[in-house]
Amino acid sequence: MNQGPQKKRLRLFPKQGYVMLLVGILIGFLIFSAISFLFPKGGPSSNGQNGIPSNIQFTFLYTSEKQSWIEEVTPDFEQWFHARFNITVHVRLLPAGSHDTVNTILWESEQPTAWSPASSIWIPYLNQKWKNLGHNEEIAKDSTPLVLSPIVIAGWSSFLQQYNITDFRDLYQLAIDGINYKYGHPDPLLSNGGVTAVVLEFSEAFGKNPNQFEVNDFNNQTALDFVRAIESKAVYYGKSTGFFGRWAAENGPLAIDCFTVYESVVIDNSQKAENKWGDSLISVYPEGGTLLSDHPYVILDAPWVDNWQRFAATQFLFYLLQEQTQEKAQIYGFRPANPSVPLNEDIFNEQNGVEYEIRVPIFKPLSGEAMETLLTVWPSVRNPGV
Repeated sequence: MNQGPQKKRLRLFPKQGYVMLLVGILIGFLIFSAISFLFPKGGPSSNGQNGIPSNIQFTFLYTSEKQSWIEEVTPDFEQWFHARFNITVHVRLLPAGSHDTVNTILWESEQPTAWSPASSIWIPYLNQKWKNLGHNEEIAKDSTPLVLSPIVIAGWSSFLQQYNITDFRDLYQLAIDGINYKYGHPDPLLSNGGVTAVVLEFSEAFGKNPNQFEVNDFNNQTALDFVRAIESKAVYYGKSTGFFGRWAAENGPLAIDCFTVYESVVIDNSQKAENKWGDSLISVYPEGGTLLSDHPYVILDAPWVDNWQRFAATQFLFYLLQEQTQEKAQIYGFRPANPSVPLNEDIFNEQNGVEYEIRVPIFKPLSGEAMETLLTVWPSVRNPGV
């Protein structure tokens, strides 16, 4: 990994995501300013007069990758909100896997105000499934990234450098050349990390960016064989993306050679692995491009969300994007989504197995139809012995 001589803040967003971030910040600021003007002496009455509630509760359905960060900052947000508006707010935190969050919304087993899957790839998928249930409008119309973690091929430095692994085509070539290596990623039916891994494998197989995928592409037998060859080297599919980093650091190079995970997983485990095995875990950013686990924040356009919940959820977004909150996210291995927040060089460096700058293209999400087809095709390409 080569670290560039100039360390500048890199804009990682796809254009739409970047615009939505700025819109999200602006909306939060304008609402904050308007309420502060209306209630300059500390906020509305706490007894609920004039239709103003004394307390607001809303559910935030989000993914477990960012659970530690969210649990740390949410109590601070509740105090922040009360100090400004004299309204008690309680954010009910509900962590789950990305696919589980989609099903939770579709089945209405919970009625969240705000939703944050691990990646924007789930937004078109949810909207398609929602409309398939007979709804006329999309339920997730606008989104703003909260934090960022690119998808990487992680592995032992000795293995990745020996075979000069730069992308998934190199893993495919090793497989058809008969090189016996051990690979892994989470199950895409259970984990966002697994979905993004397989999306990137298919992107290489199709020679297309994910947003260009068509349903008929998944009938291409050559592409299916490409993915099947890589998956033939899988030794484990799991529910958790973080599992692979912990497992590798604990069990060493004999357990697994490489695996597709979030960059944050490498940061968490690289030095532990180096200390125990004398061989570090490092990240390879696929040279053809990668996906961001961008943790989009969505205020649902659902019939169960009222205006006061929407207001509080917008303020939560505003708070999560503030500089001090984004700085706390970096401690957990996430890159800040707010472009005004500098990247922490003590965390994002070669010693932690990652690069300071991301120099590969960032893909846009695939369509909901393509995503559903990929999940349908997955059992035919996975390693049946795992």
